[in-house]
Amino acid sequence: HAFPDTPDKMTLTDRRDSFCGKLSVCNNLRQFGIRFSLTRQHTMDPQSPAFREDLRWFDGVCRVVKGLRSARVGAIGSRPAAFNTVRYSEKILEAHGISVEAVDLSEILGRTGRLYDTDGRVRDRIALIREYLPATDAPEASLLKMAKLAVVLDEWIEETGVVATAMQCWTSIEEFYGVAPCTVMSMMSNRLLPSACEVDITGAIGMYALTLATGVPAALLDWNNNYGDDPDKCVLFHCSNVPKACFSHAQMGCQDIVGSTVGFENAHGTCVGRIKPGPFTFVRVSTDDLSGRIRAYAGEGEFTEDPLETFGGAGVAHIPDLQQLLHLLCASGFEHHVAIAHARVARTLGEAMDNYLGWDIHLHNA
Repeated sequence: HAFPDTPDKMTLTDRRDSFCGKLSVCNNLRQFGIRFSLTRQHTMDPQSPAFREDLRWFDGVCRVVKGLRSARVGAIGSRPAAFNTVRYSEKILEAHGISVEAVDLSEILGRTGRLYDTDGRVRDRIALIREYLPATDAPEASLLKMAKLAVVLDEWIEETGVVATAMQCWTSIEEFYGVAPCTVMSMMSNRLLPSACEVDITGAIGMYALTLATGVPAALLDWNNNYGDDPDKCVLFHCSNVPKACFSHAQMGCQDIVGSTVGFENAHGTCVGRIKPGPFTFVRVSTDDLSGRIRAYAGEGEFTEDPLETFGGAGVAHIPDLQQLLHLLCASGFEHHVAIAHARVARTLGEAMDNYLGWDIHLHNA
């Protein structure tokens, strides 16, 4: 930051040296290898609304950097066999200060078996689940299983100190435990403890980065469908564990995709609804084993109120120059998952990841 001069105070007595001095300060910081951020204007009045906005932006940058430099992420279970797209390098993450705490899904489910149906924590959690989403079609037995799973996951999160999780959400848990974990994961994300599908660890990291930057819940979605003939619109979708805060309306449903193979009675627990309209930021974090780097992309768009009849949790997104973005994603081999949050913080993520964390990040339409 540098203080501004005024044209009527340019005498030897009144004139400042901030305009020129800022260049010298930045030169010295660079000589000593000290990272720094700049205000949008070279000189700014610290009492101005624009400076306060820059200060809030920098506060977000600091939260993202501090959080990601020491993040511990939980991997609950193993990825789906066919999902090579969610593979990642734990060693590259570790080199950047991000550690992964792994636990076998059987250990989590085994702990649920030790909880009595009458346990006060379980009964309280059933009440919270009912308050969270309308669940008129879910059997009491399914809600009981969700509640036990939630209690065990909370205990494990507290034991390990993880700040985000990525879970094996199909089909083992539906087939052998008899419930979809989506609502439980949604409730964690809604409490700012991001929980990603399909053991997508770097997807969870993107969600966590958004939560740090915005202070609001983040979701993980598929780049899923075009929307008619509009080249700048698409459908973002999951089946879903989207947090309640991201919906305009939602209810508990059944995992129709998995239910068709394991039985619908074993697949209650998804969050079904329309993602609320408004501006949002999207981000994807990925490890590139060939270069040994962490890479990412981020940008901003807007969820619309365009009509959409589908299942799961979904919304129509308008993103300027979407086709160029999709070309980049395909050409660069990025995953099909993307994290979103309802706020405009792409510039915050870009500054944190590029300038301070040393990641390779592409800002769409920056």
